[in-house]
Amino acid sequence: MSRHVAIVTDSTAYLPPRMRERHGITTVPLTVVLGGQALEEGTEISTRSLAQALQKRRPVTTSRPSPQLFAETYRKVAASGASGIVSLHLSGELSGTYDAAVTAAREAPVPVRVVDTGMVAMALGFCALAAAETAESGGTVDEAVTAAEKRAAGTAAYFYVDTLDYLRRGGRIGAAQALLGSALAVKPLLQLEGGRIDLLEKVRTASRAIARLEEVVADRAGSAPVDVAVHHLAAADRAGALADRLRERVPGLADLHVSEVGAVIGAHTGPGLLGVVVSPR
Repeated sequence: MSRHVAIVTDSTAYLPPRMRERHGITTVPLTVVLGGQALEEGTEISTRSLAQALQKRRPVTTSRPSPQLFAETYRKVAASGASGIVSLHLSGELSGTYDAAVTAAREAPVPVRVVDTGMVAMALGFCALAAAETAESGGTVDEAVTAAEKRAAGTAAYFYVDTLDYLRRGGRIGAAQALLGSALAVKPLLQLEGGRIDLLEKVRTASRAIARLEEVVADRAGSAPVDVAVHHLAAADRAGALADRLRERVPGLADLHVSEVGAVIGAHTGPGLLGVVVSPR
């Protein structure tokens, strides 16, 4: 059994299944509670079911994985031959997932480095890929952590939501709280800043907000090699059109991923979400 550094992340990374499999990345699911039933993200609840529930204003909440689930995962990964584990997770400002992983890591049978990336969605996914590629080339735990942290430092995430209501309900709105009084009059562009959701700009209409999102992403990408991910919730046409325009506007585009977010992020943003992650290589 070969000894190797293993990479663990959580379900909010939204890595395409083929990428997780190719790089041997293990994913720990967060939970969505819908109608009193706890459902694991990625396997037990679809984004379509979530979007329908939100549109009907059914109560939806989310919860972190338990320390016990992380402990079980670390044991399984160690048993598969891992000599060390790098466990990369969404921002601790948005979830208690990082804390649960830290608790479990103390009792793991092999060394575990738990990292709060300050990211979410493919902003987190790109960090996991960077760590996995380093581990595959023979890198140590420390080297894989460094690769992930370097990727996180250069990565930006921007997004548009049709309404701030879902973020308000979930308490995830950060400095954008000031917008709530005028939420009906603006279409906000938000960004992930310091691990929190903050206001980037206020725009008057949805079409102008999406056009501005495109401009911000193109400016951030520049001409250097860059990976881009376009996320959405129940807005596939918008996402596809934006991705097509970014292919034309980003000269250094390496990989472009278009995907619907999972139920955990969707529960806090609502249908109509359009997000873009820009991650220089």
